[in-house]
Amino acid sequence: MRTNKKKIGLCLLAALLHLRSGCVRSVVAIIAKGLCFGLLVAGFTPDPAAVADDAAQLSNLIFPLSAHEGAAASSNIDDKQPVVAHRFKRANFKQEPASYEARHIADWVVDSGDNRGMPFVIVDKTNAKVFVFHADGRLRGAAPALLGLALGDDTVPGIGNRKLSSIRPEERTTPAGRFVAALGRNLRGVEILWVDYEGAISIHQVITTNPKERRLERLATPTPFDKRISYGCINVPAKFYTSVVRPAFTRTNGIVYVLPETRSAREVFKSYDVDEHERLLPVSQPLPSLDASGGARH
Repeated sequence: MRTNKKKIGLCLLAALLHLRSGCVRSVVAIIAKGLCFGLLVAGFTPDPAAVADDAAQLSNLIFPLSAHEGAAASSNIDDKQPVVAHRFKRANFKQEPASYEARHIADWVVDSGDNRGMPFVIVDKTNAKVFVFHADGRLRGAAPALLGLALGDDTVPGIGNRKLSSIRPEERTTPAGRFVAALGRNLRGVEILWVDYEGAISIHQVITTNPKERRLERLATPTPFDKRISYGCINVPAKFYTSVVRPAFTRTNGIVYVLPETRSAREVFKSYDVDEHERLLPVSQPLPSLDASGGARH
């Protein structure tokens, strides 16, 4: 008798395991009534110890799971999804030579999405070179650049409102940082790419109005030190500006990353090394918020 009851109970319990927790109480009530009725009709006289043992086993299955247990079960059974590892991305410099810092920031920008789907520029002050990228990290072009005469990564407060003649040599810096850039015009109506409007910093075609400065000759030399001549703006070859910079920023804003020369790039941009993360931390990184910043020095 007990053996038959065990078989019936196991069948019932197996059926219960396939039911959702919300229906368990009602189903159990029906089963309990039916079971009792069947026992009465068949004239069963179950052993008290066996009844207690079976009731204990049944109660362990029919009482609803706690919220914590239910969530765990749902996670492990119903909602289990395959884990997809983060695919690390890198900038494509093609065959263009670039410094470690330039590659580090370019890779970080592409992998983290810090450029927010916009074209971006990296200005390597130490090597006096500019790199322009498509939004996806493909290099559009690179060129030498003339930079601020003075070494330094900060700009003097209020310098964008001062006359050029009042800016001392030690104040002629190209500030480092992340800038939201857009095409515009200076006070003479010449098109430029505004980098830091308040600081009067822009990327523009090389200025040749002062022959004594020999800016064209300076652009042609391989020595970065020769390229420190401007009041802070980033001068690039005219052809590079018209064929690379202008098309990249036509009808869109973009991001310009000016690399530091007195501090590390990681300190300035809070960047991470993509190769390092690929080895140790295969997860996506939080994206930083954009800083809108925005007058012209030459």
